[in-house]
Amino acid sequence: MSGTLRGVIAAIATPITPERKPDAERFLTLGRFLLDHGCDALNVLGTTGEATSFALEDRLELMGKAAASLERSRMMVGTGAAALGDAIRLTRHAGELGFAGALVLPPFYYKGVSEDGVFAYVSDIVAATAATKVPLYLYHYPALSGVPYTPELVGRLIAAFPGRVVGLKDSSGDLAYERLLAERHPGFSVFPANEATLLEGRSGIFAGCISATCNLNADLCAKAWQQGDAGALETAVSIRKLFDGKPLVAGVKAGLAQIHGDGALAAPMPPLTPWSEADASALGAAINKLRH
Repeated sequence: MSGTLRGVIAAIATPITPERKPDAERFLTLGRFLLDHGCDALNVLGTTGEATSFALEDRLELMGKAAASLERSRMMVGTGAAALGDAIRLTRHAGELGFAGALVLPPFYYKGVSEDGVFAYVSDIVAATAATKVPLYLYHYPALSGVPYTPELVGRLIAAFPGRVVGLKDSSGDLAYERLLAERHPGFSVFPANEATLLEGRSGIFAGCISATCNLNADLCAKAWQQGDAGALETAVSIRKLFDGKPLVAGVKAGLAQIHGDGALAAPMPPLTPWSEADASALGAAINKLRH
């Protein structure tokens, strides 16, 4: 069974207040803008959303405000945590609020753990959220988590929890891995993290993409996904390439501040640091030039 989410999904950034809390007002404004300008859905509180930098209560509160103000059927929310109890609480809340899916990182503090250990973690989340049966999407990002969802483990989870483990976001950039999972498990929703795959994804092999830079190029990505517009995709990918070798999350926030004319959007949570004014201005000029 595949999930209901498909298409262009922005891993939406989370604006913060001067007190370093999620800025719900700016978040909801940005979410509405993205949903109205090319995004089929949003990935709330993912890596670009800096979820693991926020206190548990802050995450729960922002989830509630997002669910109350934006279309729940068009949102998945990151619920992974190093502590199993926190992951259960977040995932259960996602189901109770009616989100279309929960994106689950593996437990990421201990490295070199066994597949049995990760299986037990996901298994406990599935059991604890049986009342809502919120669809679970696995989040494969070994460069940051240090703990992979191997193809063998993914297959084991799909077989053990049909109808619950419905998809995966891959932020490794490994196309061979993405294609392998999609080919082995028809109907399993595989989302690459790079919009460059959108034209290939239209064939049905992928469910779309979940990308940080869709915060900045969603309209172009939508033209590629919906119409097969190669020119629009080329521009979207060129915008993404502006971040090669640079800090991506703070860069996306710098780009949002430039595009929306709101400097408050540029601030990341520690330990991330903002781009310099000069670099941010150059980014804004480069994006504008590519678009025109």
